Amino acid sequence: MGLLMGRCILGPLELTGRSRTHVIDNKDISCVLHRDVVRPFMAMRRAAARAGISLDPASGFRDFATQVRIWNDKWTGQRVVHDRRGCALDVLALRPAARVAAILNWSAPPGGSRHHWGTEIDVYDRSALKPGARLQLVPAEYRTGGPFAELTAWLDDNMDRWGFYRPYVTDRGGVAPEPWHLSHAPTARDASKRLRIGAIRAAIADGGVLGREALLKALPTIYARYVRAVDRPPK
Repeated sequence: MGLLMGRCILGPLELTGRSRTHVIDNKDISCVLHRDVVRPFMAMRRAAARAGISLDPASGFRDFATQVRIWNDKWTGQRVVHDRRGCALDVLALRPAARVAAILNWSAPPGGSRHHWGTEIDVYDRSALKPGARLQLVPAEYRTGGPFAELTAWLDDNMDRWGFYRPYVTDRGGVAPEPWHLSHAPTARDASKRLRIGAIRAAIADGGVLGREALLKALPTIYARYVRAVDRPPK
């Protein structure tokens, strides 16, 4: 990993979550983020607090091993897999290719997740979550009438001030829309340009990923539809 204009240049290991040299652990929010994302996120969080919103991360940096664990749990049915409407599926009844497609609705392939970069944050409003309620990270929570509708509106009006935007708003037939997923555009832009399909293939091939054969067979389509096909940040 080198430096360009004071910023980290991510190599294949960082881009696929197999190295942590680009991230730091922010204990104030119990979240690991890219070193260039910590300051803008904390500034945005303070501004949200002044508006009565507790902007908290549900997930930040996710290493390769964690993404493999999520993928494998979904592959074996230990973790719920949803269709694009948010309905639970009987994943064990699906053939390998269909099972891969079902998991990809809401989970990136190991090595192909933007969360590996530390530039992505899944957020919610802790103060709006009712006592005993469990965070689900489903679109209904962020729409009108949902507990995080106010958060959605506040982010719509303010997040670009700190360089954040939502990469999964438009349904492009790949990753389903995720209103909770924020990306720090200035930092993620370079990572996106540098991530190549070969790095993802190498990570999957050696990473203990279940369904590996079906995943690798579909990887060119997955790379185009799920990794590259994201919304661009506003100018």
